[in-house]
Amino acid sequence: MTVTISTKESGAARIAIEGELDTVTVGDLRAQIDKLVANEPKRVEVDLSNLRMLDSSGVGALVSLYKKVRGYSGGVVMIGLRRQPLAIFRLLRLERVMVGTELSASATSAPKESSSNH
Repeated sequence: MTVTISTKESGAARIAIEGELDTVTVGDLRAQIDKLVANEPKRVEVDLSNLRMLDSSGVGALVSLYKKVRGYSGGVVMIGLRRQPLAIFRLLRLERVMVGTELSASATSAPKESSSNH
């Protein structure tokens, strides 16, 4: 997993997560999140367009980020959800809360993953 944190001209923070966010890698993300929220950015964009796999510990880290930022009246938006991470967000109904309104329409209208058992 690779995590890149940057600040946009508007002052919003941007986190791009690439690879796999799972039990093995989540500790690194949590440390990055702690540093980020210490500065209390008013808006945090989490780019998941290059995230291939997300497990329950990764979901926990993203929900924790969401709660911390909302705790000081900031906003968090997940962008670029697709494939397996999008399926997880849909399963948990997190796309209704954590995906930006400008993107939730495209995320929820994206083709559904096959639900057949393999």
